[in-house]
Amino acid sequence: MTLTDSNAAHRTRIKLCGLSTPEAVSHAIDLGADAIGLVFYPPSPRSVNVARAVELTREIAPFVSVVGLFVNATAEWIVEVTDSVPLTMLQFHGDETPEQCEALAAVAGLPWLRALRVAADTRQADLVESANRYSSASGLLFDTHVEGYGGGGKVFDWSLIPAGLARRAVLSGGLNAQNVNEAIRRVRPFAVDVSSGIEAPGAKGVKDHARMAAFVRAVREADAG
Repeated sequence: MTLTDSNAAHRTRIKLCGLSTPEAVSHAIDLGADAIGLVFYPPSPRSVNVARAVELTREIAPFVSVVGLFVNATAEWIVEVTDSVPLTMLQFHGDETPEQCEALAAVAGLPWLRALRVAADTRQADLVESANRYSSASGLLFDTHVEGYGGGGKVFDWSLIPAGLARRAVLSGGLNAQNVNEAIRRVRPFAVDVSSGIEAPGAKGVKDHARMAAFVRAVREADAG
């Protein structure tokens, strides 16, 4: 079998986001996560400061990406973080324009993801237009539009993502071990991103190791199927 075979298996990449303890990071690595996400947005219950982020990434394994999530951040804040924390990618989750994303990423010298929030009245054409505007992004993270910025645990209409964007898509928004199989089957995204779906009920920011394992297992089963 070659990579060009139409029946070749696709391996969906996994990002476990909003990690805030060394135990959660260690467990994510042991599970084979491709990336971990650290939140640098103080209003979020999942936010970490620079000192904690340094601690969390001290034992990071080779080939595990560390993605820093920022919301309407200043260049000064991004420099402060990236000067100390070994991030491999930035994720912009606020109201940043394409020009602002490019400028902030240039300051850090890192590639970047752009989160696109999908609302009830979002049309497929809107997502295509946004994807074209953020064409220089390394990927597009599709999340559900909720009050505030992300982490709402709500699912949007996956059929809105055009097949042509799937290879750039990081699917997020309300994913968990129970629905990620269907999400992958319907969208075939490059990667999936989960945060609230691997937390204990009512415990924002507290990752449940059993739920983390169940999510990763469900993704692998979807790929195998």
